[in-house]
Amino acid sequence: MVPGFVNAHSHAFQRVIRGRTEHRTAAAADSFWTWREAMYRAANRLTPEDVYDVARMAYMEMLLAGITTVAEFHYLHHAPGGSRYEDPNLLAHQVIRAAGDVGIRIVLLRTAYERAGWRKPANPLQSRFIFRDVDAFIHETEELIKSAAAPVGIALHSVRALELRSMVRLAEYARSKNLPLHMHVAEQPAEIEECMAEHRQRPVELLRENGIPGADFTAVHAIHITEQEATCLGAAQSTVCACPTTERNLGDGPVPADLLLQKGVKICFGTDSNAQIDLLEDARCLEYHLRMKKLSRAILPAVVLYRGLAESGSHALKMPPTEGDYLTIDPDHPSLAGSEGGDLAAQIVFAAHTAAIRDIFVNGKQVISAGRHPDQDEIISAFQNVQERLWR
Repeated sequence: MVPGFVNAHSHAFQRVIRGRTEHRTAAAADSFWTWREAMYRAANRLTPEDVYDVARMAYMEMLLAGITTVAEFHYLHHAPGGSRYEDPNLLAHQVIRAAGDVGIRIVLLRTAYERAGWRKPANPLQSRFIFRDVDAFIHETEELIKSAAAPVGIALHSVRALELRSMVRLAEYARSKNLPLHMHVAEQPAEIEECMAEHRQRPVELLRENGIPGADFTAVHAIHITEQEATCLGAAQSTVCACPTTERNLGDGPVPADLLLQKGVKICFGTDSNAQIDLLEDARCLEYHLRMKKLSRAILPAVVLYRGLAESGSHALKMPPTEGDYLTIDPDHPSLAGSEGGDLAAQIVFAAHTAAIRDIFVNGKQVISAGRHPDQDEIISAFQNVQERLWR
């Protein structure tokens, strides 16, 4: 028995594009930016019930992979075309309902998304994400906090997607309510360039000068940062959420986890685009990325990677670890056979296959038994129906 894993960064709706962007387009070079256009097109075709069925599929997969808590970085707010639902939190409630029905613990990070970018015209494909103004966003968040059957936090999408005054005000609001505060930071070189052009500062420098990093702040990715910026995040006692599967899938680059840890930054993990749902793979690949980059071995201690699977993720969500959230691992599974007496953290991180995970308990209730969810067939069937409609 080991503690359940914490997935500190997910976009559940992106599960629909798994395997559907793995080809070259007509672009001169395929990248995060060409992938993003395909993601936008899929996002604009989902109905509220689709959002529920897709989230159920993603969350069931997470449970099967040992994840008992997910932080949903939720920015799909409106109807296609940008019109508002009667309940502005309809899609957030659909995601929370999906988590409750599947049996996973969720923190809904309501995400602020204001613009296409600095001096960029509005992008119609982003219309489901954009909020009207900060006051409306805060009011709708307050309503969600009152009505949601799950904890709520705040996410600032990125320095690209928000005006500085909006970032500052929303960070102040999150702190006034003692909410976790997350943000995509320095995922792509183009983000650095745009931030320099608008603010004459790099993203972490800008955030630091405006008091945004703190012990309640989680920077998602933090790939393209300097040593000085890593020092800043460490001094603020902030956390970095690494998403190695997505970061290699999109060609983002490796998180400099060794530098961040050296500066006192905690590292947790997220499945992000849900191109694959396997935090064990993410933990080992964070280390393997660094081995490839530095032509060396054993760069990050196995115990630090292991803590990142649960303890650091709980910290990032301002949640104390819950004894009732745990999983069982079969030591006789072929991936672990002969591991008795070895370093447990190293065996789990570097050897265990998700098929070795057998039983999952959330808040003391068993939700996965012998590697299977009780509603598995129905959840998969509903998801397949969505995919057939979406891609036919």
